[in-house]
This record gives sequence, C-alpha cells and structure tokens, in this order.
Amino acid sequence: MDEKKVVNVGGSIEESLQGQYTIDVPSVLKEAWKLTLRTRIAINVGLLFILIFAVIVSFVISNSLGGIEEVIKDPQSSTLLNIVIVLISSPFLVGVEMMGIFHAVGIKTNSKLIFAFLKRGSWVAVCALLTSVLISIGMSLFILPGIYLSAAFSLALPLVVDKNLSPLKAIILSLKVTRFQWFKLVSIYALLLIALFMSLIPLVILAQSQFSVIGVIIFLVALTFIAPLFYNVKGILYREIFGMQLSSSDTDTDTDTTPNQMSDTFSA
Repeated sequence: MDEKKVVNVGGSIEESLQGQYTIDVPSVLKEAWKLTLRTRIAINVGLLFILIFAVIVSFVISNSLGGIEEVIKDPQSSTLLNIVIVLISSPFLVGVEMMGIFHAVGIKTNSKLIFAFLKRGSWVAVCALLTSVLISIGMSLFILPGIYLSAAFSLALPLVVDKNLSPLKAIILSLKVTRFQWFKLVSIYALLLIALFMSLIPLVILAQSQFSVIGVIIFLVALTFIAPLFYNVKGILYREIFGMQLSSSDTDTDTDTTPNQMSDTFSA
C-alpha cells in the first residue's frame, strides 16, 4: 500500500499559542461567501434535521414537565430544558461546524456529516455545556465578559473532535489562542449578527399587514444564506488559527466526503 503524504493546511496550534497568525476580516467574509454559494444546501439540510430533532425532544420533555406554558413559567424547568437541548443537539451540531472546516480546506461534504462524530458525542456535549454555562455567567456580569467568552469559546467544539482534546483542554486552548485576535473575531461575528437583524426588518415591517407572509419568506430565504455563512466563517477561522492535517487523498475535491470515506484524521 502506498504511503499517503500528510500535509498541514492553515495555521498550527504551536504557532497560534504564540500569536503567530493573522485574521483579515474582509478576506474571511469574502471567502466564506463564495463557499456558501456552493455549499449552503448541505449545511441547511443538516441544520434542518437538528432543528426538527430539537423541537421533538423539547416537546416531549415539556409535556413531561407539565406543558410548555408551565416550563416557561418555572425557571428551573426552563433551565433543565435548555441543558437537555444543549446536550442532545451539540453532538450533531459539531458535524455542521466540521462541514465549515472541511469546506475551508477544499473538501466537499454532505448532510450525513452530522452523524460522523457521535463517537465523541459525550465529550462534545460536556464541552458545549461547560462553554454555555461559562458564557451565561459572563453575560450576567455586565454582559461584556459574556461577549468575550462567546468569541473565545467559539472554536472549542471542533477541537474536541478534530484534535481529540478533552472538553477542558479544548476550552483552555481556545481561550488562550483567540485572545490575540479577539477583537477581529468579535467584529466578524458582529457583522454576521447585523446581517441577521437586517433580514428581520422586512418581517417586522410587514408583520401587521396583509403581506406578512412575504416578510416571513424573505427572512427564511435570507436565513438559508446567513446560517451556512456563519459556519463557513468559523471553518475558515479554525483553518487559519489551528490548521488541519490532510492526507493526499483527502485533498481530492472531486468527490463528496461522507462519514464512511473520511480518514482517521477526521474521525471522532
């Protein structure tokens, strides 16, 4: 069997820990938009599955707690429901994050990738829960610490499956590395948030008119671009900061990458 050549694409952990990486905000957004025009269907299908799954689980749990109205009224029930949703959705959602990373390194994907990392699902769920709790605590402390942690932890989940790190190590590494370019990270996420708010404008304006359906349609169509754009942006940021090791066969972009076809480098 021929030996496959392994190459590193993008940055590296060692260099990034020294702050030896750069983030060009316009370039990241421009590249992510081009990727989104080619890859949004796969990401949207994956996100749709996760949404439906989360809604079903929420419905079942809410009924077991006395109904959605009772859950909303009871802070403890609401917290419990949120924790469960984070735990059950994050192992699938990390697959969507990995789609963005694969796109950033030139590998085609399909929606089946959301099932590719379930072997590391428990670690991903723990990491997602820890970051969620820390961000919530930060938000309660005058908001700014929460914003800082949201950006700092934004790339932690892929580290658990791509680099095989424990949740705590992934969180600490993400926190250490992102501090060098934190403001640019926040700037990128802020621009995406502004785009989301702008897509809501037609919905708000037309909400009380006979054209409310048009507002909903405009928002949903915009969302099918903004959501994939967000994950492709994260993929590019991950590539530039942490890098990714690819074998020679992985760099073939003429065929789709499925969970069964991925090398050990990408397996959970």
